Amino acid sequence: MFASAAMNKKTRMPEASEALPGRAEAIATAERNFVTGAALKADVTAGHEEAFFGMGCFWGAERLFWETPGVISTAVGYAGGLTPNPTYRETVTGLTGHAEIVRVVFDPAVVGYERLLALFFEAHDPTQGMRQGNDVGTTYRSALYTTSEAQLQAARDAAEAYQKALDDAGHGGRVTTEIQPAPAFFYAEEEHQQYLAKNPQGYCGLRGTGIACPIPSSREAAG
Repeated sequence: MFASAAMNKKTRMPEASEALPGRAEAIATAERNFVTGAALKADVTAGHEEAFFGMGCFWGAERLFWETPGVISTAVGYAGGLTPNPTYRETVTGLTGHAEIVRVVFDPAVVGYERLLALFFEAHDPTQGMRQGNDVGTTYRSALYTTSEAQLQAARDAAEAYQKALDDAGHGGRVTTEIQPAPAFFYAEEEHQQYLAKNPQGYCGLRGTGIACPIPSSREAAG
């Protein structure tokens, strides 16, 4: 009974009255990206774009993006919840409402947002709701948080296209990816930043469906 109640708490979004209070100040994190050496919280410069991706555990998801040509920088954190400046230990209780998210800054002249969307949909299973494989809870939900109207429409189009691809392949699942304009993003602790670069044999829970995502590459062609 207790285990069932605890699991239910972790797999449903909390009400505002249930959410942990958090704190006014940002939690401590790394000053620089472990892979690139650049400032972790660097602003987005002219000609570049920013987007946010939730694919379950953010360790493997971040590596996927930093290894992609055209990606300028990555960082991991928490977004989409109620608690300000949450810690990792708080998010995994299910009482902050946040998802584990990768912040990606990229050069659209090298890799278009549509290509990143294809990478996103193909590298995890976006039909699992509040989980990703053995990782269970609201923190592991599939999410796309966008920073422009163009990104928002592209994300919606991609989800629709991927749903059709799943249907055509007989997968049977429904895309549960949360798609919305980017809410506040809170950087995770230093130990989580670029985790798999520091711990190459560390855990990576990314598992795709094996079904390709048919996304037009019009922006890449234009670039």
